[in-house]
Parts: sequence; C-alpha cells; structure tokens
Amino acid sequence: MKKKVIAFLLSAITVLSVMGCGDKTAPADTSNTAAPADGASADAGAQSIGSSVEGELSVTIWDEGQRAGLQQIVDEWSAQSGVKATIQVVDWNNYWTLLEAGATGGELPDVFWMHSNVAQKYMENDLLLDLTDKISASDKIDMKNYYDGIVKLYQSNGKQYAVPKDIDTIALWYNKTIFDEMGVPYPDDTWTWDDFAANAKKLTTPEHWGYAIAPGNNQEGYYNTIYSMGGYVISEDKKTSGMDDPNTIKAVKLFTDMIADGSCPDLATVSETAPNELLCAGKTAMCISGSWMLAGYRDNEYAAANCDVAVLPFTKSPDDRVSIYNGLGWAAAANGKNTDAAWSLIEYLGSKEAQTKQAELGVTMSAYMGTSDAWVNSVKTFDLNGHMQMLNAKLVFRPYSRDTTVWEDMMIEKLQDAWTGTKPVDAVCQDIAKEMNAALAEE
Repeated sequence: MKKKVIAFLLSAITVLSVMGCGDKTAPADTSNTAAPADGASADAGAQSIGSSVEGELSVTIWDEGQRAGLQQIVDEWSAQSGVKATIQVVDWNNYWTLLEAGATGGELPDVFWMHSNVAQKYMENDLLLDLTDKISASDKIDMKNYYDGIVKLYQSNGKQYAVPKDIDTIALWYNKTIFDEMGVPYPDDTWTWDDFAANAKKLTTPEHWGYAIAPGNNQEGYYNTIYSMGGYVISEDKKTSGMDDPNTIKAVKLFTDMIADGSCPDLATVSETAPNELLCAGKTAMCISGSWMLAGYRDNEYAAANCDVAVLPFTKSPDDRVSIYNGLGWAAAANGKNTDAAWSLIEYLGSKEAQTKQAELGVTMSAYMGTSDAWVNSVKTFDLNGHMQMLNAKLVFRPYSRDTTVWEDMMIEKLQDAWTGTKPVDAVCQDIAKEMNAALAEE
C-alpha cells in the first residue's frame, strides 16, 4: 500500500501563480548579521550535534527570494555547529519532482520545506524524521509558541514531523500612481467586495485594468472571498466539497463578472503574464497577493516606486474580513545520514532568535507568534501593516486534504471555462464539486 501511495505522491502538481506560503517567486532576502543563537558558543553547538556528525547538510527550498536571508541564518548555525549547510533552490514544480524521486529512491534532501498540499502523505509513509521526542527535550522549541493551525498541519498519529517556519497573510496590493491619476481614493479598511469591484471598473482604461486574477490565484484571490461571503471550499472533516454552495458560487461570480465587464484581463492575458507581473508593469491597478511576495515587489523598481498595501475588503461587516493563511514546515528526511545535524539546524531555524531574524531580514512573516512585527520594518518602501492587520481578520487555514493536488488541479482547470464564459459559473462550480467529492471519497 505504501509503495502505491508513494508512487502517487504529487503526480499532479498544482501550478499556483504565487503559492501560499512559499512560492516560486516569493519573499524577501535582505542581509544583516546576527550573533549565535541563544548565546551558544561554537563549541557548545558542535557538542549539541554530536561528534559522529560529519560532512555537510543539504537544505532544499523552492523560493529564490528567500535564499539569501535564510542562508545567512543557516551560516550562523554553521558557525556554531561546525557543520556546513548550503541552500539549493529548486523551482516549485521541479521541487516536488525531486522529492518524489527521493521518496521512491531513498535520497531526500537532509532538510527541506514541507507544504500542506502533501504533508499527510509524507508523514503517513514514514518519509519524514519524527521530531516528537526531540522537540520535547528541546529548550528552544515549544509548540505553544507557534500558530496552532500550522503546528497541527505537521502532526500525524500524535507525532510531530516538522517545525513551523512561517505564516502568511493575504492583502490587497495596489498602484498608487494609477489611483491618483484616476482620482480614486486608496483602498482602506472600509472597502467591501462590492466597493472593490466598483472601483476596479473606475480604474480600468485602455492602458490598464482595475484588477487582475488567474484561475490559479486561489489562496491569493477567490478563496478569501469565498469564506468572506459565507461559502467554503472543503468541509471541516475534509469529506465534502463546498464549491457548489450558493455563497461559494457568488464569490467566484464576483471575479468572472469583472472579467466580463472588462475590469479584469481575460484568461489569455493572465496565462501569459501573471497578475503580480501585471502590477509590476503598471498594467493593473490592484492585485491580491500573499506576504511571501514581498521580495518580488521590493526588488522590482516600478513596484517599489508606485505600489503599496491595504487590507482585503469584507462582505457585510469587518467581522467577515478573511485571510486564507498557510505555513511551511522545516522537515528532515527520516533516512538521512546526518539526522542529528538536521535536527540541530531545524531546532535553530525554529528558535525565537532565528524566527525574529527571519522577520528582520524580510524573508517572510514568521511562525513564532509575536516575532513578525520586525517584518513590517524590514523595508521602507511599503506599509506592510496591511498584511499584519490581516492577522487580526478571520484566519482560515488554506483548504487541503490528503490529496489536495488532485482536486485543486482539477478545480483550476475547470475554472478556465468560467473565466472565458464558455460555461455558466454555477455549472462550473457544480462540476467541480462533483469531481472533488469523488476525489475526496477515494482518499
């Protein structure tokens, strides 16, 4: 049974424009220097790993934007431990191909990122190092210090298989220059989704659209609106689709209506140029983005000079303002050759000191509660409070199940018919729900 499951791991990869909590074009990488974690000396760090550890650690991630900042933090650990660890970046699709090959061939990276889409499969098939006892014995890691949804994501059968790395929120990025030119006030915390659509229409000209969204922008788009409007994507017990719920259909229709009236670019345009790229080119006035996108915007000259951030709109009252959140986990290969060193690195990366440094460097918002305020001050270009304020909104964990990629890929493909107007939105959503229910029944 395990061989069948492993062979199926990630056979269908969801291609997200900028995927929740870590995507191929995501967060930032400022540089700075920090002291050894928890005041430990290099000798003490080496002793905590053990004299039997030799060689180097391989650390694999999928986001080039995070490499520099994370490598600096990893180097600080290396200075203490005496073990060199080098980060390699593999793009989103190839990352999972690499891990699938490692799962079937027995050579996973020593330390790597884990994601909600596939965590259950990797944990159930004993591919990840069980960290439960190590966490219990640690004076640096207390799971109560991290956001509960992210902690539980990486649990299986009472065991913990990853230490939370980050948390993300979704916010409304906008082009101040276009707003000024069109005489439209900047988005603020009074905007409803109806205001959002109406202003997108006002901001649309032959030179630019008011807003841009692609079928793959689920966490960075319609998922937030679905839950804000009272719909849902998947039931809490992960057995039933909510895509045929009337409120879900209403939320999806908000965006397809905007495409139909010209406020949003058509499918061909967003298939060729992602919505965040359109914002960076001055071709759209608004784009909903995850906090992991900071580096992409910060390092783009046009975006840095013209763009800023606001909270997402709500439906009827601020109480239904929703941010879909997610969080990556630092995991290690169960059969790795340097598991002691791998755990020592993960323990350091999850410590309050390293999590604070991650925020200070602008890498990402951190999973350790209370440390992400430093992320807001990591850049002067944008007011990142728009993202931070979304932590006070209704936080909904990114919809997932054991085989998320199966139904999520299908959903993105079928939504193309709604985007183009080939089929009515309600018919598309009902088709999605039917196939999604069949997929969930197979889990």
